[in-house]
Amino acid sequence: MLILLLSAVFPVVVFLVVIYRKDLDREPPKLLRKCFIWGCISSAPAIIIELFLSNFNVFASAFGHSFYEAFVVAAITEEGVKFLFLYLIVWRRREFDQYYDGIVYAVFVSLGFALVENIIYVVDLGFGVAVMRAVLSVPGHGLFGVMMGYFFSLARFSPDKRGGFLWLSFLAPVFFHGLYDFFLIYMGEIENALLILLLFAGFVVVMILLWRLGFKNIRKQLAKDQTQRYIGGSDWQ
Repeated sequence: MLILLLSAVFPVVVFLVVIYRKDLDREPPKLLRKCFIWGCISSAPAIIIELFLSNFNVFASAFGHSFYEAFVVAAITEEGVKFLFLYLIVWRRREFDQYYDGIVYAVFVSLGFALVENIIYVVDLGFGVAVMRAVLSVPGHGLFGVMMGYFFSLARFSPDKRGGFLWLSFLAPVFFHGLYDFFLIYMGEIENALLILLLFAGFVVVMILLWRLGFKNIRKQLAKDQTQRYIGGSDWQ
């Protein structure tokens, strides 16, 4: 059991450390712990909502069933809960004074959620699932967090476009989370080998895009923060 728990926790810790160490001015540990703990707690309402919404998945086709499960039950619910907790915890905090901060906070919330989900799956299904989730699911949640945090910071520092960026902070990770889950769920619902192969190819494309966009968004926000260091001051309003 201890090995299973460690296998669930380890990839989460690795992703968090990588994101944290890139920060030019480290965020207060107390605030990061708060983000992470409430991210863990956010899994509870998400599970309740998902169980409720699953009752309405009455689609007869494999496509409709998979689409509803991926986008409505999983993506909208999970990213919506994470976004709500992120907003409530950090939006008004004075420590949120750099572009990269939004990514750090969002990733800590997102991976708090992912940790609970990971433990549930790994304890129930074993070490093989732990390996697969370490490679796919944990980075997936982390990268959804990077995307959410990227637009969250743009909303923070762009008062004239705040509403649009806040919507993107929610909708962009929903879109990619939905695609991620849809390909996996739909593959499990069908038996057509060619279609499964095409879906797998689509899944790989989504993962590549997530990693590329994640690195790109991190570089862009760090570059903005570096520029602010040179000119002094903050864009916060």
